[in-house]
Amino acid sequence: MASMPLMQSFRRPLLTLGFALLVLGLISGCESISYYGQAAQGQMSLLLAREPIAERLTQHSLPDAERRKLQLVLDARVFAEQTLLLDAGDSYLSYVELERPFVLWNVFAAPEFSTSPVNWCYPIAGCVSYRGYFAETAARRAAARLTEDGFDVYSGGVDAYSTLGWFADPLTSSVLRRSEHGLVALLFHELAHRRVYVPGDTTFNESFATFVEQEGLRRWLQANSQAGSQAGLKESVAQQIALEDSTQAQFVALVTGYRDRLTALYAESLEPMQMRARKEAIQQELRDEYAVLRQQWGYAGYDRWFAGPLNNAQLATVASYNDLVPAFAALLEEVGGDLEQFYERVMTLVELPEAERREVLESLL
Repeated sequence: MASMPLMQSFRRPLLTLGFALLVLGLISGCESISYYGQAAQGQMSLLLAREPIAERLTQHSLPDAERRKLQLVLDARVFAEQTLLLDAGDSYLSYVELERPFVLWNVFAAPEFSTSPVNWCYPIAGCVSYRGYFAETAARRAAARLTEDGFDVYSGGVDAYSTLGWFADPLTSSVLRRSEHGLVALLFHELAHRRVYVPGDTTFNESFATFVEQEGLRRWLQANSQAGSQAGLKESVAQQIALEDSTQAQFVALVTGYRDRLTALYAESLEPMQMRARKEAIQQELRDEYAVLRQQWGYAGYDRWFAGPLNNAQLATVASYNDLVPAFAALLEEVGGDLEQFYERVMTLVELPEAERREVLESLL
């Protein structure tokens, strides 16, 4: 019964993509054409490589670990729609085996003396604080150009992304290395973007999706526990999730605290050389404080992140995904945990100008 809608969903994106390619002709500038060209080609390659998860699950040679995670995704889609009131559409019903570790690489930039990230604007998504590339070499070239122009630059691999309902997004092999609960959380995060998205407000969008991810995982775990772990997650996972949440909260507090210190520094009237020296000193303090926390945690999962430059662009990525999460939590509490009312309240915020929207959310903190 599901095969016909699935096949239809595979056709529609190709028509949309064809229209997008025509739009490229209206974009001036060789760099813009090159960027959108690689984006269209990368998206096309994903669409053409998809295979239905239901068919993949029938393969007898499929490793047990992969089989569990693919079935988990299908179960989580149902939970997202029925319990979290998220519209999955035809997304994550298909799978793509990648020949690279990440589906794409994002490049972030910020001025040398500012923690406000650079924004790039796109026809559908609006302005966002990153540029995505389907090839790591292309991302490195873009990062090098921005560095030459004097920006702080940070880039990193991305496991998954949402096309906001424009395409039937596939599950990619890049996400299967995640834990089972991490995979469920990622699915909820990406589907949240389909429910609420404000073009041009990265912090609002990512903080909202992060909160839905966290709340969704909490409800998933609760339902799973009541069902006797039938959905694939065991009750013992709750302790692991609680530990991860605690560590993540401390990490976010650490990074945003130093981000705020740098913001205060940049507001001072200092010569560039003196400003750079103070900036480097603060970055070193951040590394030193992390080393202490790392020993307390007994957890080295953030080592790779701290191996980066710790510059303005890198610190801004953490802020975008977390700054407004407590505000959304307060908003859900105000409506007694009712998700439908919560989404309605969020949609009233979407209609506000960005400055007013931020003011309302900050009043909830």
